[in-house]
Amino acid sequence: MKIKVSSIIIAFLMSLTYVLATHADELLKSDHPERYIVKKGDTLWGISSSFLNSPWLWPEIWHANPQIDNPHLIFPGDVVSLVYIDGKPRLIVNRTVKLSPSKNDKLSPQIRVSPIESAIPAIPLDQINSWLSRNRILESGVLPGAPYVLTGQEGRLILGAGDRLYGRGEFANNISNYGLYRKGDDYIDPETGELLGIQAIDIGSINITALQEDIATFNVTRSTGDIRVGDRILPTEERAIEPTFFPSAPEDEVEGLIINVEKEGVNQVGLLDVVAINRGEEHNLVPGNVLAIFKRGIVAIDRTKQKDKSEAVTLPDERAGMLMIFKSFDKMSLAIVLKADRGIKIGDYVRMP
Repeated sequence: MKIKVSSIIIAFLMSLTYVLATHADELLKSDHPERYIVKKGDTLWGISSSFLNSPWLWPEIWHANPQIDNPHLIFPGDVVSLVYIDGKPRLIVNRTVKLSPSKNDKLSPQIRVSPIESAIPAIPLDQINSWLSRNRILESGVLPGAPYVLTGQEGRLILGAGDRLYGRGEFANNISNYGLYRKGDDYIDPETGELLGIQAIDIGSINITALQEDIATFNVTRSTGDIRVGDRILPTEERAIEPTFFPSAPEDEVEGLIINVEKEGVNQVGLLDVVAINRGEEHNLVPGNVLAIFKRGIVAIDRTKQKDKSEAVTLPDERAGMLMIFKSFDKMSLAIVLKADRGIKIGDYVRMP
């Protein structure tokens, strides 16, 4: 899964024009360039950090750019210029490459992974694609009521890719591809005690070959480990994750907590880890929203101010990193940690940067 720099850069330019027109004094860097020549290897956040104090801050509004014939493409060699029209800053793009190449020319947009800020490593979404597309979050009661693995061929209890298995339950006649799942963590809101969802851990993929009443025969096409009797069977979920993310500010002020890290048996969070937070669509969070991660200030004892007694003082909260939401549900969201300046753990809070 790669982020196309061509479409991302042009989206940035259109969005940045709006930003500059409305918040120029606040957002523009004092030493911003008047013009920038797009080079091979450029990324969105490298260009945005040249103009903006906060490179991640994109408005959600896109404007047509009349300077570009094809608004979905931008090429190395194009010149981005900052001009003022009616006293308001605008970005225009002058195209310097040929749009109708000869048969000897090779012209195509660059495909690169885009970092969220100039100092943050690239986001290797292709490396976490298997997790994003297969683990699921379900409502209470869905997994226990789902069809299950009854047995394997010749009564085998442990199965893997290439084996045949038998499942029992209610199967639809028009569905042929299924996933195998095992119950994972319960996502509990630490503030309210409410159950936000249940993790369904991906075990493998199966394809149905025969169905007789409530007994189905499957071929195992993929497995992440041992498949066991009792593992649950669910229709393959259509992945609702966009291949390209446009990082943006949440619509409303929001503050939440990191409630889970998708690493078994740990509560420490690192760069590119997938985490769950206790805020979701009910709080207007959508994929692409960027939130800062903070550690609450510890309590220190001041024994200097008053010699006869000590005083407890709460130190300021400290920013520890940044995350971007890639999938949101009603009451919770999944996010990837894009920056980790110091140790992050379950219980740290997130809010607008």
